[in-house]
Amino acid sequence: MSRIFVTGAADGLGLMASKLLIAAGHHVVLHARNDQRAEEAMSEAPGAETAVSGDLSSIKETIELAEKVNKLGHFDAIIHNAGIGYQEPRRGNSIDGLPPLFAINSLAPYILTSLIQLPERLIYLSSGLHREGNPSLDDLTWDSRRWSGYQAYSDTKLHDVLLAFAVARHFPHIYSNALEPGWVATKMGGPGAPDSLADAPKTQVWLAVSNDEKALVSGKYFYHQKRREYHPAAGNATIQEGFLAACERISGIKFPDGNKLQ
Repeated sequence: MSRIFVTGAADGLGLMASKLLIAAGHHVVLHARNDQRAEEAMSEAPGAETAVSGDLSSIKETIELAEKVNKLGHFDAIIHNAGIGYQEPRRGNSIDGLPPLFAINSLAPYILTSLIQLPERLIYLSSGLHREGNPSLDDLTWDSRRWSGYQAYSDTKLHDVLLAFAVARHFPHIYSNALEPGWVATKMGGPGAPDSLADAPKTQVWLAVSNDEKALVSGKYFYHQKRREYHPAAGNATIQEGFLAACERISGIKFPDGNKLQ
C-alpha cells in the first residue's frame, strides 16, 4: 500500500480522490486551508491518516505546510490538487500582494515541490484551458496587464504543466506528470459542467498508485488515463527554466538540485 499526500482535499476532486485511495487501502494525508477545514476533511474522509492545514495563498503558510508534511515522514506520491477558479472579477491581492490565482495555482505547487522531500510520484492537476495559457511568462503577477480572470486561470494551468515537466526533466528517477480531470460539476466547475464527475478523480489516483506500465511514465499529460496533447510550450526546457526562475525570485525558495538529490 502507498502513502499519499493530497492538497486541497477538503472538498471537490481532492476529497473524491482521497476517498478512492482510502477505499483501496492506501494511507492518505489530507490538506486543507485552515484547521477548521482540516477537521471537516477528516470527518468527510474517514480512514485518512491525518490532515494538515495551510493557506496556499500565503508564501509563509505554504512554507510552514511543507515543514509539517516533512515531519510526517516519507510519501510515495503527492497529488497537487489544490486550486481556485477564474471567477474573479478583479486581480485581488494575497497577503504577499500576489493575485490569489497565481499564488495558489502556480506558486504554491512550486514551493511545496521544492521543499517537501520528493516522493516517487508527483501529480499536478491542470486543465484543458492550459492550452490558452500565455507561455511568454511576461507579467506573471499581473502588475501591468489588464486583469482577466479567465486568462489568469489559463496561465496558471499552463504553469502547472511546465512545473510537472520541469520536475520530470530534473529528476528522471521519479514519475512526474500532469493531467486534466475534465470540466466537471464541482464547486469550481459549476453545475452545468458536461464531463463525468465520477471519472474526474480517477486519473490522479491511477498515476499515484497504479503499477500499470502506462502510468509508470514521466513528463506526460493525461486525460481519463490516456495521454493527451498539451500546449507545445510546456515541453520547452527554456520556458520551464524561466518559470522556475520566476518562482524562485518571487518566493525566495530555490528549486532543488536534481544532481544532489539522486
